[in-house]
This record gives sequence, structure tokens and C-alpha cells, in this order.
Amino acid sequence: MTTPVTPGEATPSDRGVRAHSFNAAAAQYAANRPSYPPALLDALEELAGRPLKGSRVVDVGAGTGIATALLHARGADVIAVEPGAGMAAEFRRTLPGVPVVRGNGNALPLTGHHADFLTYAQAWHWTDPALAIPEALRVLRPGGALALWWNTDALDVPWIRAAARRIESHFDIDVSAEKRNVNAQAADPTDSLGFARREIRWSRRVPLDTHLANLGSHSVFLTHGAAHSAAFLAEERRHLLAAFPDGIVEETYDVLLLLAKTPAA
Repeated sequence: MTTPVTPGEATPSDRGVRAHSFNAAAAQYAANRPSYPPALLDALEELAGRPLKGSRVVDVGAGTGIATALLHARGADVIAVEPGAGMAAEFRRTLPGVPVVRGNGNALPLTGHHADFLTYAQAWHWTDPALAIPEALRVLRPGGALALWWNTDALDVPWIRAAARRIESHFDIDVSAEKRNVNAQAADPTDSLGFARREIRWSRRVPLDTHLANLGSHSVFLTHGAAHSAAFLAEERRHLLAAFPDGIVEETYDVLLLLAKTPAA
């Protein structure tokens, strides 16, 4: 499951600490985070009205390259943008043939009208949209597509809802805020781009240790102190073994996709 990402409710310094917390856990992130289903890329191509194959794609906030690898496998000409040194180093180990440059969505290190697609997988919430949207419009070609997506927890699944409540109690956070924030972006009446929205449910079956390591790679765990996070994970293991006695956890996600196209020339 995922944990909430609510940087809009935090101070800029808190956001910076959380955003950079992944660098020390890049290998854990790469090994345990979920990927995305093929149906997501199908929807991306459908909404954009063009195939990824042969398209120039800029994957921003690429992290360790989970989404970049999928885009590259579809035949896209991908360049990755990643601000973190640890994440970029892990990216280079994972995808040595794909270029990655250091930077972020608020000030993209790219020339204008460069890309057919600008993608943010699990990363848009770390940007300042007042800066990132103009940058997207600058970098995208006419008729290009800005695509944002997130894996979010399927909170209607009983065990996931129960686990979310335990996270809320232990860390004093709001697990459902992530979906509300994404839905608010899609429904924002001031949004000048006109995002289309798709939601795709998918699941994966993983060993309990992988599930717990996935949880532990999220910023709320990385920034609350090792002892505090370890105490939660130890107790969570007990709860999940009761629900999954064979030690295999079925994680269920809703991928929320937002896509907007720039005006054609």
C-alpha cells in the first residue's frame, strides 16, 4: 500500500525534508515499490491521441526509474529528470542506457518545445504548480501531453482500510488525503489546462517482507525516526500475518491518471 503524500499541508522546509528523504533509501525504494499496470500506458496513449513509441518523453521526478523503464519499453525516447543524488545514482544502475539529468519540475533543465510527453509518476505533488505548469508549457511541443499519475491505496478493501487507520493513529496523519488532493487537482475550476481523469485498479501479490519494505520506503516512515517507524512495522507484521497467514500480501491500488494536452500549432 501507499502512504499519504500531503506536502501542500506542510511547511516548505518539511516538504524539502520529505522530498529528499528518499535519497538515503533509494535501493530500498527501487527493490520494493510497486510499478504500474500496462492499462495505465494504454490510457496515457488514448488520452494523448498518440503512441509512446517514437515519442520524445521527459519523465520528471523519475526517482529510481520505475515509470521510466515502462515508458522506455514502450519504445519512447526517454530522458529522465531527477533532483536527488541518491535516487539518480540508483537510476543509473537500473537503467544505464537512459539519460538522466539533475533538476526538478519547477525549473526544467531542457530547451523549449522539446517533448511530446511530460510525465510525473508519483512526483507532481513535490512541485509548485505555479512554477511547474508554465515550465511544462514551455518544454512541451504544440499538441504535447502533460501526464500525472499516482498509485493510491484502494481504501474500500477492508484490510487496506484497517491498515490505513493504524498508520493514521501511529503517525498522526490523514491517509485519505492523497486521493482528495489528486481529485481536487482534477476538479480545480481554476485549472486552465483541462485535465482528463482516468482511474485504473490493479493489484500485485508480494511477500510480507516486500510489503513492509515498500511501506518503509515512504517519506512519512523515513522522516519520523527509525525507532518510531520500526515499532509500527513490527506491529504491522503481526496484524498482516493474521490476515495473510501464508505470508503473501495482495496489495490493491487505484492508479489515478490526469492528462492535459497543450494547444496544437
